[in-house]
Amino acid sequence: MVISLYFHIPFCSKKCPYCHFYVIPNEQNLKNLFLPSLQLEWQQKKDLLKNHTIVSIYFGGGTPILLGPEAIEKILDWIQRDGSISSNCEITIEANPESVTLPLMQKLKIIGINRVSIGVQSFQDSLLQDLGRTHNSQEAKTSIETTFFSGIENISIDLMYDLPNQSLTDWETTLHAIENLPISHLSLYNLTIEPNTLFFKKKKALTPLLPNDRDSLQMVLFAETFLGSKDFSRYEISAFAKKGFHSCHNTGYWTGRPFLGFGPSAFSYWEKKRFSNISSIHRYADLLSHGKNPIDFEECLPYPNDVHELFAVQLRLVSGVDLEQFEKKHLKLPLETMEKLSDLIIKRWIEKENSVYRLTREGRLFYDSVAAEII
Repeated sequence: MVISLYFHIPFCSKKCPYCHFYVIPNEQNLKNLFLPSLQLEWQQKKDLLKNHTIVSIYFGGGTPILLGPEAIEKILDWIQRDGSISSNCEITIEANPESVTLPLMQKLKIIGINRVSIGVQSFQDSLLQDLGRTHNSQEAKTSIETTFFSGIENISIDLMYDLPNQSLTDWETTLHAIENLPISHLSLYNLTIEPNTLFFKKKKALTPLLPNDRDSLQMVLFAETFLGSKDFSRYEISAFAKKGFHSCHNTGYWTGRPFLGFGPSAFSYWEKKRFSNISSIHRYADLLSHGKNPIDFEECLPYPNDVHELFAVQLRLVSGVDLEQFEKKHLKLPLETMEKLSDLIIKRWIEKENSVYRLTREGRLFYDSVAAEII
Protein backbone atom coordinates (compact mmCIF):
# COMPACT_ATOMS: atom_id res chain seq x y z
CA MET A 1 0.00 0.00 0.00
CA VAL A 2 1.21 3.52 -0.79
CA ILE A 3 1.25 6.06 2.03
CA SER A 4 2.37 9.61 2.81
CA LEU A 5 4.22 11.21 5.71
CA TYR A 6 3.60 14.67 7.11
CA PHE A 7 5.89 16.54 9.50
CA HIS A 8 4.09 19.41 11.20
CA ILE A 9 6.57 22.03 12.35
CA PRO A 10 4.34 24.83 13.67
CA PHE A 11 6.92 27.54 14.21
CA CYS A 12 7.37 31.03 12.77
CA SER A 13 9.98 33.72 13.12
CA LYS A 14 7.12 36.24 13.47
CA LYS A 15 3.53 35.68 14.57
CA CYS A 16 1.00 36.35 11.82
CA PRO A 17 -2.36 37.97 12.68
CA TYR A 18 -4.35 35.26 10.90
CA CYS A 19 -2.57 32.17 12.27
CA HIS A 20 -1.46 30.81 15.63
CA PHE A 21 1.95 29.21 15.19
CA TYR A 22 4.58 29.13 17.91
CA VAL A 23 7.13 31.93 17.67
CA ILE A 24 10.66 30.65 18.18
CA PRO A 25 13.34 33.35 18.61
CA ASN A 26 16.16 31.45 16.93
CA GLU A 27 16.88 28.27 15.03
CA GLN A 28 18.95 26.67 17.79
CA ASN A 29 16.12 26.89 20.32
CA LEU A 30 13.83 25.29 17.76
CA LYS A 31 16.18 22.37 17.22
CA ASN A 32 16.85 21.87 20.94
CA LEU A 33 13.15 21.83 21.76
CA PHE A 34 11.70 20.06 18.77
CA LEU A 35 14.00 17.61 17.02
CA PRO A 36 14.70 15.20 19.95
CA SER A 37 10.96 14.95 20.67
CA LEU A 38 10.19 14.35 17.03
CA GLN A 39 12.72 11.53 16.97
CA LEU A 40 11.01 9.90 19.96
CA GLU A 41 7.68 10.05 18.14
CA TRP A 42 9.34 8.56 15.06
CA GLN A 43 10.55 5.63 17.16
CA GLN A 44 7.00 5.08 18.41
CA LYS A 45 5.47 4.96 14.93
CA LYS A 46 8.17 3.63 12.61
CA ASP A 47 6.99 0.00 12.76
CA LEU A 48 3.75 1.07 11.08
CA LEU A 49 5.74 1.69 7.90
CA LYS A 50 6.40 -2.00 7.27
CA ASN A 51 5.05 -3.29 3.95
CA HIS A 52 4.15 0.24 2.82
CA THR A 53 5.69 2.44 0.11
CA ILE A 54 6.08 6.14 0.82
CA VAL A 55 5.07 8.23 -2.20
CA SER A 56 5.13 11.70 -0.62
CA ILE A 57 6.78 13.46 2.32
CA TYR A 58 5.70 16.92 3.37
CA PHE A 59 7.40 19.31 5.78
CA GLY A 60 4.77 21.88 6.69
CA GLY A 61 3.17 23.79 9.52
CA GLY A 62 4.60 27.24 9.99
CA THR A 63 8.13 27.70 8.68
CA PRO A 64 9.76 24.24 8.71
CA ILE A 65 12.73 25.63 6.85
CA LEU A 66 13.78 27.15 10.22
CA LEU A 67 14.94 23.67 11.21
CA GLY A 68 17.80 24.01 8.75
CA PRO A 69 18.99 21.48 6.15
CA GLU A 70 20.99 19.42 8.65
CA ALA A 71 17.90 18.67 10.75
CA ILE A 72 15.77 17.97 7.65
CA GLU A 73 18.48 15.60 6.42
CA LYS A 74 18.39 13.73 9.75
CA ILE A 75 14.64 13.21 9.40
CA LEU A 76 15.06 11.98 5.82
CA ASP A 77 17.77 9.61 7.05
CA TRP A 78 15.30 8.12 9.57
CA ILE A 79 12.79 7.59 6.80
CA GLN A 80 15.36 6.06 4.45
CA ARG A 81 16.56 3.73 7.22
CA ASP A 82 13.17 2.57 8.50
CA GLY A 83 10.87 2.91 5.49
CA SER A 84 10.55 2.20 1.79
CA ILE A 85 10.61 5.39 -0.30
CA SER A 86 9.39 5.24 -3.90
CA SER A 87 11.90 6.22 -6.58
CA ASN A 88 9.80 9.23 -7.60
CA CYS A 89 8.74 10.25 -4.08
CA GLU A 90 7.56 13.87 -3.88
CA ILE A 91 9.41 15.60 -1.01
CA THR A 92 8.06 19.07 -0.24
CA ILE A 93 9.08 21.76 2.22
CA GLU A 94 7.21 24.98 2.94
CA ALA A 95 9.14 28.24 3.03
CA ASN A 96 8.47 31.94 3.47
CA PRO A 97 10.10 34.28 0.93
CA GLU A 98 12.30 35.98 3.52
CA SER A 99 13.80 32.60 4.50
CA VAL A 100 14.96 31.69 0.99
CA THR A 101 18.64 32.01 0.09
CA LEU A 102 20.54 30.33 -2.73
CA PRO A 103 22.94 28.37 -0.46
CA LEU A 104 20.02 27.11 1.65
CA MET A 105 17.97 25.96 -1.34
CA GLN A 106 21.02 24.31 -2.89
CA LYS A 107 21.59 22.36 0.33
CA LEU A 108 17.94 21.31 0.46
CA LYS A 109 18.15 20.03 -3.11
CA ILE A 110 21.28 18.03 -2.30
CA ILE A 111 19.60 16.26 0.65
CA GLY A 112 16.57 15.30 -1.43
CA ILE A 113 13.98 18.10 -1.35
CA ASN A 114 12.43 18.20 -4.83
CA ARG A 115 9.44 20.50 -4.29
CA VAL A 116 9.10 23.82 -2.46
CA SER A 117 5.86 25.56 -1.46
CA ILE A 118 6.39 29.28 -0.89
CA GLY A 119 3.93 31.33 1.16
CA VAL A 120 3.72 34.38 -1.09
CA GLN A 121 0.08 35.27 -0.19
CA SER A 122 0.06 38.42 -2.38
CA PHE A 123 2.16 40.49 -4.76
CA GLN A 124 0.64 43.71 -3.38
CA ASP A 125 2.89 45.34 -0.76
CA SER A 126 0.03 47.07 1.05
CA LEU A 127 -1.86 43.80 1.47
CA LEU A 128 1.28 42.00 2.65
CA GLN A 129 1.66 44.64 5.34
CA ASP A 130 -1.97 44.18 6.39
CA LEU A 131 -1.32 40.44 6.68
CA GLY A 132 1.67 41.05 8.92
CA ARG A 133 4.08 39.49 6.44
CA THR A 134 7.75 40.45 6.66
CA HIS A 135 8.46 40.20 2.92
CA ASN A 136 7.48 42.48 0.07
CA SER A 137 6.41 41.61 -3.46
CA GLN A 138 9.90 41.89 -4.94
CA GLU A 139 11.34 39.60 -2.26
CA ALA A 140 8.60 37.09 -3.07
CA LYS A 141 9.55 37.12 -6.76
CA THR A 142 13.24 36.83 -5.93
CA SER A 143 12.60 33.83 -3.64
CA ILE A 144 10.86 31.99 -6.47
CA GLU A 145 13.64 32.72 -8.95
CA THR A 146 16.31 31.78 -6.40
CA THR A 147 14.62 28.45 -5.67
CA PHE A 148 14.43 27.65 -9.38
CA PHE A 149 18.07 28.66 -9.89
CA SER A 150 19.07 26.25 -7.10
CA GLY A 151 17.85 23.37 -9.27
CA ILE A 152 14.47 22.79 -7.59
CA GLU A 153 12.06 23.20 -10.49
CA ASN A 154 8.81 22.06 -8.83
CA ILE A 155 7.70 25.30 -7.15
CA SER A 156 4.27 25.96 -5.68
CA ILE A 157 3.05 29.24 -4.22
CA ASP A 158 0.11 30.14 -1.99
CA LEU A 159 -2.01 33.17 -2.84
CA MET A 160 -4.88 34.63 -0.79
CA TYR A 161 -8.04 36.42 -1.81
CA ASP A 162 -11.01 37.86 0.10
CA LEU A 163 -8.54 39.97 2.07
CA PRO A 164 -9.46 43.20 3.88
CA ASN A 165 -9.15 46.18 1.51
CA GLN A 166 -8.44 43.88 -1.47
CA SER A 167 -10.07 44.96 -4.72
CA LEU A 168 -10.63 42.90 -7.85
CA THR A 169 -7.91 45.00 -9.49
CA ASP A 170 -5.50 44.06 -6.68
CA TRP A 171 -6.26 40.39 -7.26
CA GLU A 172 -5.74 40.73 -11.01
CA THR A 173 -2.39 42.47 -10.38
CA THR A 174 -1.26 39.63 -8.10
CA LEU A 175 -2.15 36.97 -10.67
CA HIS A 176 -0.50 38.87 -13.54
CA ALA A 177 2.70 38.93 -11.47
CA ILE A 178 3.20 35.19 -11.97
CA GLU A 179 3.43 35.43 -15.77
CA ASN A 180 7.23 35.51 -15.93
CA LEU A 181 7.95 33.44 -12.82
CA PRO A 182 9.02 29.75 -12.87
CA ILE A 183 5.99 28.45 -10.98
CA SER A 184 4.47 25.01 -11.62
CA HIS A 185 1.66 24.96 -9.03
CA LEU A 186 -0.60 27.43 -7.22
CA SER A 187 -2.89 27.04 -4.24
CA LEU A 188 -5.52 29.75 -3.84
CA TYR A 189 -7.10 30.36 -0.45
CA ASN A 190 -9.72 32.81 0.69
CA LEU A 191 -9.09 34.37 4.09
CA THR A 192 -10.75 32.55 6.97
CA ILE A 193 -10.63 34.33 10.32
CA GLU A 194 -9.71 31.64 12.84
CA PRO A 195 -10.44 31.79 16.59
CA ASN A 196 -7.53 32.72 18.89
CA THR A 197 -5.87 34.94 16.27
CA LEU A 198 -5.36 38.71 16.14
CA PHE A 199 -7.67 38.92 13.11
CA PHE A 200 -10.41 37.17 15.10
CA LYS A 201 -10.15 39.79 17.84
CA LYS A 202 -10.56 42.46 15.15
CA LYS A 203 -13.28 40.61 13.26
CA LYS A 204 -15.98 43.22 13.82
CA ALA A 205 -13.79 46.00 12.43
CA LEU A 206 -12.40 43.89 9.57
CA THR A 207 -15.69 42.50 8.26
CA PRO A 208 -16.79 45.72 6.48
CA LEU A 209 -13.39 45.81 4.73
CA LEU A 210 -13.75 42.35 3.15
CA PRO A 211 -14.75 42.03 -0.53
CA ASN A 212 -18.48 41.56 -1.07
CA ASP A 213 -19.89 38.30 -2.43
CA ARG A 214 -20.00 39.59 -5.99
CA ASP A 215 -16.33 40.66 -6.00
CA SER A 216 -15.31 37.43 -4.27
CA LEU A 217 -17.04 35.44 -7.04
CA GLN A 218 -15.35 37.55 -9.71
CA MET A 219 -11.96 36.86 -8.12
CA VAL A 220 -12.50 33.11 -8.39
CA LEU A 221 -13.80 33.28 -11.96
CA PHE A 222 -10.96 35.55 -13.08
CA ALA A 223 -8.37 33.25 -11.51
CA GLU A 224 -9.76 30.19 -13.32
CA THR A 225 -9.86 31.95 -16.70
CA PHE A 226 -6.50 33.69 -16.36
CA LEU A 227 -4.59 30.69 -15.03
CA GLY A 228 -6.11 28.48 -17.71
CA SER A 229 -4.70 30.85 -20.34
CA LYS A 230 -1.25 30.38 -18.76
CA ASP A 231 -1.38 26.54 -18.97
CA PHE A 232 -2.41 26.03 -15.35
CA SER A 233 -5.27 23.54 -15.14
CA ARG A 234 -7.60 23.55 -12.16
CA TYR A 235 -7.45 20.01 -10.83
CA GLU A 236 -8.94 20.67 -7.38
CA ILE A 237 -11.15 23.44 -6.02
CA SER A 238 -8.22 25.46 -4.67
CA ALA A 239 -5.32 24.04 -6.72
CA PHE A 240 -3.98 24.80 -10.20
CA ALA A 241 -0.99 23.12 -11.83
CA LYS A 242 0.93 22.86 -15.06
CA LYS A 243 0.95 19.45 -16.77
CA GLY A 244 2.79 16.88 -14.68
CA PHE A 245 2.93 19.04 -11.55
CA HIS A 246 -0.20 18.06 -9.61
CA SER A 247 0.60 17.73 -5.91
CA CYS A 248 0.96 14.03 -5.13
CA HIS A 249 0.76 14.71 -1.40
CA ASN A 250 -2.39 16.83 -1.44
CA THR A 251 -4.10 14.48 -3.88
CA GLY A 252 -3.60 11.78 -1.27
CA TYR A 253 -5.64 13.78 1.23
CA TRP A 254 -8.50 14.14 -1.24
CA THR A 255 -8.53 10.47 -2.26
CA GLY A 256 -8.21 8.96 1.22
CA ARG A 257 -4.60 7.77 1.02
CA PRO A 258 -3.31 6.76 4.49
CA PHE A 259 -0.79 9.15 6.02
CA LEU A 260 1.11 9.49 9.28
CA GLY A 261 1.64 12.88 10.89
CA PHE A 262 4.49 13.81 13.23
CA GLY A 263 4.88 16.86 15.47
CA PRO A 264 2.59 19.00 17.67
CA SER A 265 -0.98 19.23 16.30
CA ALA A 266 -0.13 16.80 13.46
CA PHE A 267 -3.05 14.84 12.06
CA SER A 268 -2.92 11.25 10.79
CA TYR A 269 -5.32 9.07 8.83
CA TRP A 270 -4.47 5.42 9.33
CA GLU A 271 -6.51 2.21 9.04
CA LYS A 272 -9.76 4.19 8.65
CA LYS A 273 -9.02 6.11 11.85
CA ARG A 274 -7.97 9.74 12.16
CA PHE A 275 -6.06 11.10 15.13
CA SER A 276 -4.03 14.14 16.09
CA ASN A 277 -1.24 15.05 18.48
CA ILE A 278 -1.52 17.46 21.37
CA SER A 279 -0.90 21.06 20.28
CA SER A 280 1.32 22.26 23.14
CA ILE A 281 4.98 21.82 22.21
CA HIS A 282 5.96 21.55 25.88
CA ARG A 283 3.31 18.93 26.67
CA TYR A 284 4.19 17.09 23.45
CA ALA A 285 7.85 16.94 24.46
CA ASP A 286 7.06 15.95 28.05
CA LEU A 287 4.79 13.05 27.07
CA LEU A 288 7.32 11.64 24.64
CA SER A 289 10.20 11.99 27.11
CA HIS A 290 8.21 9.74 29.47
CA GLY A 291 7.50 7.17 26.77
CA LYS A 292 3.86 8.20 26.37
CA ASN A 293 1.82 8.70 23.22
CA PRO A 294 1.24 12.39 22.36
CA ILE A 295 -2.14 11.73 20.71
CA ASP A 296 -4.99 13.72 22.29
CA PHE A 297 -7.78 13.05 19.78
CA GLU A 298 -8.84 10.04 17.75
CA GLU A 299 -11.96 9.17 15.84
CA CYS A 300 -13.19 6.33 13.66
CA LEU A 301 -16.31 7.44 11.84
CA PRO A 302 -19.06 4.82 11.68
CA TYR A 303 -20.71 3.80 8.43
CA PRO A 304 -22.17 5.62 6.52
CA ASN A 305 -20.56 8.80 7.93
CA ASP A 306 -17.16 7.56 6.81
CA VAL A 307 -18.09 7.05 3.15
CA HIS A 308 -20.06 10.29 3.11
CA GLU A 309 -16.99 12.24 4.19
CA LEU A 310 -14.61 10.41 1.86
CA PHE A 311 -16.94 10.93 -1.10
CA ALA A 312 -17.47 14.63 -0.33
CA VAL A 313 -13.73 15.27 0.04
CA GLN A 314 -12.88 13.44 -3.18
CA LEU A 315 -15.46 15.57 -5.00
CA ARG A 316 -13.04 18.47 -4.53
CA LEU A 317 -11.10 17.00 -7.45
CA VAL A 318 -12.17 18.38 -10.81
CA SER A 319 -11.93 14.85 -12.24
CA GLY A 320 -14.66 13.80 -9.81
CA VAL A 321 -15.36 10.45 -8.19
CA ASP A 322 -15.71 7.18 -10.08
CA LEU A 323 -18.43 5.58 -7.96
CA GLU A 324 -17.61 2.03 -9.07
CA GLN A 325 -13.96 2.40 -8.06
CA PHE A 326 -14.91 4.27 -4.90
CA GLU A 327 -17.23 1.51 -3.70
CA LYS A 328 -14.64 -1.19 -4.47
CA LYS A 329 -12.12 0.64 -2.29
CA HIS A 330 -14.53 1.64 0.47
CA LEU A 331 -18.20 0.68 0.92
CA LYS A 332 -21.41 1.35 -0.98
CA LEU A 333 -23.15 4.66 -0.62
CA PRO A 334 -26.60 4.26 1.00
CA LEU A 335 -29.73 4.63 -1.15
CA GLU A 336 -30.65 7.92 0.51
CA THR A 337 -27.23 9.33 -0.40
CA MET A 338 -27.76 8.36 -4.03
CA GLU A 339 -31.05 10.23 -3.89
CA LYS A 340 -29.23 13.32 -2.58
CA LEU A 341 -26.79 13.08 -5.48
CA SER A 342 -29.75 12.96 -7.88
CA ASP A 343 -31.13 16.12 -6.28
CA LEU A 344 -27.74 17.82 -6.66
CA ILE A 345 -27.74 16.85 -10.33
CA ILE A 346 -31.15 18.48 -10.72
CA LYS A 347 -29.72 21.63 -9.06
CA ARG A 348 -26.89 21.47 -11.63
CA TRP A 349 -24.26 21.42 -8.91
CA ILE A 350 -23.16 17.90 -9.85
CA GLU A 351 -23.02 16.16 -13.21
CA LYS A 352 -22.77 12.43 -13.93
CA GLU A 353 -20.92 10.76 -16.80
CA ASN A 354 -21.17 6.96 -16.77
CA SER A 355 -20.12 6.10 -13.19
CA VAL A 356 -18.24 9.36 -12.56
CA TYR A 357 -19.77 12.15 -10.45
CA ARG A 358 -18.15 15.57 -10.59
CA LEU A 359 -18.93 19.12 -9.58
CA THR A 360 -20.17 21.46 -12.27
CA ARG A 361 -18.53 24.87 -12.56
CA GLU A 362 -21.40 26.28 -10.50
CA GLY A 363 -21.09 23.40 -8.05
CA ARG A 364 -17.44 24.27 -7.40
CA LEU A 365 -18.59 27.74 -6.34
CA PHE A 366 -20.98 26.16 -3.82
CA TYR A 367 -18.83 23.24 -2.72
CA ASP A 368 -19.47 23.79 0.99
CA SER A 369 -23.22 23.48 0.39
CA VAL A 370 -22.71 20.36 -1.72
CA ALA A 371 -20.56 18.74 0.96
CA ALA A 372 -23.10 19.62 3.65
CA GLU A 373 -25.83 17.90 1.62
CA ILE A 374 -23.76 14.72 1.31
CA ILE A 375 -22.30 14.60 4.82
